[in-house]
Amino acid sequence: MTMAEVLAQPESIPHAVPAGVRPVTLLPRPRARTGLVAWLTTVDHKKIGLMYGLFAVCFFLLGGVEALLIRTQLIVPNSHFVGAHFYSELFTMHGTTMIFLAVMPLNAAFFNLLVPLQIGARDVAFPRLNAFSLWVFLAGAVILNVGWFLQAGAPAAGWFGYAPLTSKTFTPDVSADLWTIGLEVLGLSSIVAALNFIVTIINLRAPGMTMMRLPVFSWMALITSFLLVMAMPSIAIALLEVIFDRHFGTNFFEVSGGGQPILWQHLFWVFGHPEVYILILPAFGYVSEILPTFARKPLFGYPVMVFSGALIGFIGFGVWSHHMFTTGMGTVANSAFALATMAIAVPTGVKIFNWVGTLWGGHLRMRTPMLFALGFLWLFMMGGFSGIMHSAAPADSQQHNSYFVVAHFHYVLIGGATFGLLAAVHYWFPKFFGRKIDERWGKVSFWIIFLGFNATFFPMHFLGLDGMPRRTWTYDADMGWSTGNLIATLGAYLLGAGLVVYLAAAVWSAFRGEPAGDDPWDGRTLEWSIPSPPPEYNFAVIPTVRARDAWWHEKHDRARGAPAAAEAGGIHLPDHSWCPLIAAAGLLLGGLSFAHDRLGLSLAGLGVVVLSIYLWALEGPGGTHVHPEAPAAPAPAKT
Repeated sequence: MTMAEVLAQPESIPHAVPAGVRPVTLLPRPRARTGLVAWLTTVDHKKIGLMYGLFAVCFFLLGGVEALLIRTQLIVPNSHFVGAHFYSELFTMHGTTMIFLAVMPLNAAFFNLLVPLQIGARDVAFPRLNAFSLWVFLAGAVILNVGWFLQAGAPAAGWFGYAPLTSKTFTPDVSADLWTIGLEVLGLSSIVAALNFIVTIINLRAPGMTMMRLPVFSWMALITSFLLVMAMPSIAIALLEVIFDRHFGTNFFEVSGGGQPILWQHLFWVFGHPEVYILILPAFGYVSEILPTFARKPLFGYPVMVFSGALIGFIGFGVWSHHMFTTGMGTVANSAFALATMAIAVPTGVKIFNWVGTLWGGHLRMRTPMLFALGFLWLFMMGGFSGIMHSAAPADSQQHNSYFVVAHFHYVLIGGATFGLLAAVHYWFPKFFGRKIDERWGKVSFWIIFLGFNATFFPMHFLGLDGMPRRTWTYDADMGWSTGNLIATLGAYLLGAGLVVYLAAAVWSAFRGEPAGDDPWDGRTLEWSIPSPPPEYNFAVIPTVRARDAWWHEKHDRARGAPAAAEAGGIHLPDHSWCPLIAAAGLLLGGLSFAHDRLGLSLAGLGVVVLSIYLWALEGPGGTHVHPEAPAAPAPAKT
């Protein structure tokens, strides 16, 4: 068997074990596929995706509470609602939580839920590695937030952790150690998951699913995975250097020992700006699936959309220093990064043009997912326009570290990434829960969120231009910032109320919503061709793809004369496994112990990781076989 053939096969299938090798399993295999144990030990990509989503929503709510506390402190001048240090902790953890614990895992949830279904696969390439990435994410999230319950408190150095604020001199307690180690663990989760999806998309596509027939969302998942693999090592190295400075007396960022704090900025932003596209490219994919469905016409300019996404990812690695125009890099460096920043607007503008082209002449159905997708278009363009302003170094020098920048990146990351995610949740909710979210309450939540968002962040443009710093704890009434902050805080409460309405409607609909059927939106891609919720094996028969928008063509009889589907045969489902969860628990123990200078316990945690991975490697093919019925013929096309 060649390496390509090995990579193309899911884990734990019988013919992947060499002849004559007798597998050994020292941990009991959980046989039940329902109940708590089944969820803790699952390797099913759909259950893993739902758990990613559940954890991410919880952290999204936590980050939202942190944001409301920040805005409450700033609602009036000279406020003492929270203290200055606690405000810095809130500021740090709000940014860290929203980026690493909310938006990234929500995107990971949709990668897990959708990619295998869209490419016609039964699971990801490495199911147990997929479970490992989930539990490692949760371990990293716990390490990041455990400081709230300790005397040291949460870190207060900003979500960007600029040196020397993370040094022992400025942060002598354990909070900075928890932050650095937590991010290292989260980075491991992201890299493992990204490699898994790269292999899955390249090797497990259904017959006929060429790369240029791949749904746009799966393309964006592939590009995002490559960005993660290439960008995460930069911040991993930077965080490791912080750990060495704090624990082993090195001088990477210590000026007194010849270190350079600006080195942190370069390493951080080499990760930090591709991270923006790691967050936003999946939203491009959601919108590129939703707009054609509700415009009832194919996506305009599919090849250009794909190549522009790849170009955005490529150029994104060459613009990091536009975050550093005020650090004295010199005119040559400033000019180069200004030009690169302008250049990256071109493929982004191409995408917006193609989305408008998709809408033009379509028969639009204004359902809730469409409203959120259109809201994404408008708000992301607003954020993009202010981003182009920052490509001019003189303008950036005035706006740098002001509330104008806060307005800019929230228009991109909430107006863009979060509105895209809200559209995606509403659109794919029926596929995984079998019920629609109530349409009336969905639209109510959209308008509350849309109005609250603009009331919150639009005034910040003017606050920033008027000189309000982005990390200010309080301000005097004579500064002239009172009205803008009052409107922004009231808008934040309205935005929070809208998100609560959205979440409440989703939870209610999961239990009492209208039954949706298998294809409630007259969808275009393969996930709509199977039952809702999908069976554990996804496809009774692996489909043969004969056109882009495969399910749309199948329904609308554009594949006349195609051979009938083969009868469903036995399908192998791999055993559940405790090993990924135990390995992640070892990382949790090791990380917390190292942060508190408990070397013995940290080595014990590392031992648990090594032992569980060893037992993981010994797990046999096991599993069960199911014999589903052959799929029914596609339903007639809707008119």
